[in-house]
Amino acid sequence: MAKWATDQQQTDNVNSPAHYGQGKIECIDYIEDFLTHDEYVGYLRGNVAKYLHRWRYKNGLEDLNKAQWYMTELIRVVMQ
Repeated sequence: MAKWATDQQQTDNVNSPAHYGQGKIECIDYIEDFLTHDEYVGYLRGNVAKYLHRWRYKNGLEDLNKAQWYMTELIRVVMQ
């Protein structure tokens, strides 16, 4: 399963957003487990599209990095 980085010293809203690590498991791991394979692929594709669409209007480079994170996860899932 995908894991958000946890060894970051600074706030990292791309790899380790603080609000996603409050439970016993990472949110992304719960989502992957909860959805079917095809639903999870769609979820990842939707997030890639969302962050690519809004990067110029909201969070700039941070949103591009988030799009890249979701694309990397999508590639991992498709190659399984």
